[in-house]
Amino acid sequence: MNIIQKLSSKNILIFNLVLIGVIFGFAMAFVPFSCTSPSRVQAQQSQVIIPEDALAVAESLQTVQRAVSEKVLPSVVELITFSVRRQSQNFNGIPWDFFFGPRDGDQNNQEREYRSQGLGSGIIVRYVNGVYYVLTNNHVVEDTTEIRVATIDGREYPGVLVGADSRKDLALVSFKTNDYYPLATLGNSDDVAVGDFAIAIGNPLGEQFSFSVTMGIVSALGRTGGPGGNINDFIQTDASINMGNSGGPLLNIRGEVIGINTWIASNAAGGGNVGLGFAIPINNAKRTIDEFIETGAISYGWLGVSLFEPTREIMAELGIEGRRGALAYNVFLGSPADNGGIRAGDFITHVNGREVRDVNQLMLIVGDLKPGDSAMFGIIRNGRVMELNVRIEARTDEAASDNKKLFPGVFPIPITDEIRRELQLGEDAKGLIAAQIIAGSPADISGLRYGDIIKAVNGQPIDTMLSFYEALRERALSELWFDIQRGESDLETLHFRR
Repeated sequence: MNIIQKLSSKNILIFNLVLIGVIFGFAMAFVPFSCTSPSRVQAQQSQVIIPEDALAVAESLQTVQRAVSEKVLPSVVELITFSVRRQSQNFNGIPWDFFFGPRDGDQNNQEREYRSQGLGSGIIVRYVNGVYYVLTNNHVVEDTTEIRVATIDGREYPGVLVGADSRKDLALVSFKTNDYYPLATLGNSDDVAVGDFAIAIGNPLGEQFSFSVTMGIVSALGRTGGPGGNINDFIQTDASINMGNSGGPLLNIRGEVIGINTWIASNAAGGGNVGLGFAIPINNAKRTIDEFIETGAISYGWLGVSLFEPTREIMAELGIEGRRGALAYNVFLGSPADNGGIRAGDFITHVNGREVRDVNQLMLIVGDLKPGDSAMFGIIRNGRVMELNVRIEARTDEAASDNKKLFPGVFPIPITDEIRRELQLGEDAKGLIAAQIIAGSPADISGLRYGDIIKAVNGQPIDTMLSFYEALRERALSELWFDIQRGESDLETLHFRR
């Protein structure tokens, strides 16, 4: 090896050593940013301490949530429904026949059947002789031609509609199998309070999100409204509920069913959740389950009154300011109410000691009374608190629609400045005006008409709602006529006799 070669090798070695040193120097320069010494790690970790007692509480709650989910999920089902509808077959408004001619020899055949699929939830609540019964909403299974019951273990069974009721929006579906499924435990919705934990389980937004569990609190109680004009007093919750959750259970922290999820408040066109969901209290459904299994239908108790929630002005007229309840402004002649002594103008405040908050709740309480039961009704009449014992009968459409027996068949209201302007009455017009008259009722038969100013009832002068109902009671519903002002004329109506 010559000298030049030796020098070159030496230079290469020196160059490599220098390069290694530079790389090591750069690496050391960045160590504080990419690594931390053990002592520094220990110092950082010791700065944030989770209190053990708080952690124990949180873990306990988490354990409960897991246990509730594991306990109830096997009792929750997915209800897959199918319905058939007929629709005209056309293209942009042009009938099928325009292009292809009549089908099957029918010159007017322009309709076609379509099979649509729906999805809802349900909860297994009963088992009898190899048959499981699933509680759900009426609107989940309404107008369906086929029902499939899918369970969390991936099995699917044919479902049979046992019974359905639109007034409560409840239905019962059955399926048969030798497979084992646990029954849900039904709680007591009367014990539910605002602020309680609430857990919802169901199948929101289709099969992709089946058997979802969400948690929140009970936001409010006794909510009314919702679709379909049902008579429930709903539990409101912020536990996430979406389309497809209908019919699924709302649970308390013990895993007991306290409600059946039914509807949501939504501002979105597609029905998206905005944080307000509503469930039918389970106590509203307990007797329904038994009746569906026994007869396939619900028998409602019937009182025989028309109910109204009076305004502040009317409550002042009747002397019931600040009270909660429902005004019976009409009574069916010969009904349980009539036979029990309830009269038009009575303000119902309690049933069997249970406070009546509003009309919907009274309808629900009475509807849940069994035909033949006797119930104690607390009322206010002429400012006097009374109790009347009423024997409830079964509600029939025939009895509830016989307007000829609806006494008196008119709802009067005080004349206000707004009514004077609307009906173009003089400034001196006072008293009561006929605001609503039921077709075919005694008031209608007697000749009373909307807008008439009522001056006297059965010959007794009246000027307030209190005096109106006092005059009605004078003849114990046996006769009815009115002295009225109609336009510029003073008239007496025909006499209606019972």
